[in-house]
Amino acid sequence: MKVFGSLRVPGDKSISHRALIFGALGTGESRVTRILESADVHSTAGVLRSLGAAIPPLSEDFVVRGLGRSSLRQPTEHLDCGNSGTTTRLMAGVVAASKLQATFVGDGSLSKRPMRRVARPLEAMGATFELSAHGGLPMTITGGSLHDIEWKSEVASAQIKSAILLAALVSGVRAQVTEPVRSRDHTERMLLARGVALAVNENTVTIDADSPFETSDTDVPGDPSSAAFFAGLAALGSSGELRLEGVCVNETRIGFLERIKRMGARISYENRRMEGGESVADVVVAPGKLHATTVVEADVPAMVDELPLLACLATRAEGETLITGANELRVKESDRIAAVVSNLRAIGATAEELTDGMRIVGSDRPLSGKVITHGDHRLAMAFGVLGAASGNSIEMDDRECVSVSYPGFWDDLAKVCG
Repeated sequence: MKVFGSLRVPGDKSISHRALIFGALGTGESRVTRILESADVHSTAGVLRSLGAAIPPLSEDFVVRGLGRSSLRQPTEHLDCGNSGTTTRLMAGVVAASKLQATFVGDGSLSKRPMRRVARPLEAMGATFELSAHGGLPMTITGGSLHDIEWKSEVASAQIKSAILLAALVSGVRAQVTEPVRSRDHTERMLLARGVALAVNENTVTIDADSPFETSDTDVPGDPSSAAFFAGLAALGSSGELRLEGVCVNETRIGFLERIKRMGARISYENRRMEGGESVADVVVAPGKLHATTVVEADVPAMVDELPLLACLATRAEGETLITGANELRVKESDRIAAVVSNLRAIGATAEELTDGMRIVGSDRPLSGKVITHGDHRLAMAFGVLGAASGNSIEMDDRECVSVSYPGFWDDLAKVCG
């Protein structure tokens, strides 16, 4: 398989969600360009509209007219978050700080995901939560006046951290969040770009009470999690080179790229620049002989979404790859540990499920068979990349689930494979 050409992957999903939320909470106009028009981001737009925000139809270039932090109104219907955990948890923080009551619902997959982890700090701030018997959706939040909080999170989660920061921003209180390991910091960067009084010290973030909050335009860079699939594809290639243009290379997001570089792929970052507080570059990837790797808990936050892809690449790497400390994969859109291992075995790879991760033994024998995606976009794309590698023949039950984060994935995959 030869890889070739240039590709601009869709806009970053994390930044796209936040651009809409910050635009709605600001006072005045903010322009958003290159937003990711995926199902998850449409869920955030829909929830904001249900709360009275003036969010126009999503397009390549549009303007959000924000009415301020206290502008959201009582919804007349449940807030449908679709498959989006980011929508649910970030908007939970906003609703908790607003004087209204709202019930969050989602699809079957999202409804099973744990929400107690975000409810606990917001309840400690003064909001009221009612969750389903299993601690998920439907979830009803009664918001209001909150109070200051210092929260030590048991897990490194950008969603929990962001929910607390958003609740503090809307309610005008002080909040401090400490994580065991630093998680994605898009919320912090975007708040700082909007003049918010925010301090970041290693794994601790503090937002001041009654902080100023300005409007700001957002040009959404390419999503590094989406770019990862094509970087992985290029790493598996027999020849060629692939340029991924305008990718967000925030240091909390490039764990996968740095990992496969250590495994043997040839990767360089060109045309580096800062855009809206984020580091952006063109990522150039060429094939290399891959060697096995070991991933431990401290490595996970910077590559958590890419671990299914890393496991797929590990089947083609020399040696035994070990992934541990990845319990968070159990509570994603699917149980990604069980699903990845069972699918790897189904196509002929050697893989073992661990309590908190997996073990994969690489080989050069062809892989073939059918993959069950469980409706999980990351699984579909990861096995799609593995199926494109020379000698492999992999089918899957649901190709369309990629629309959650990358609607044009299959077309782009076909463009760069030769």
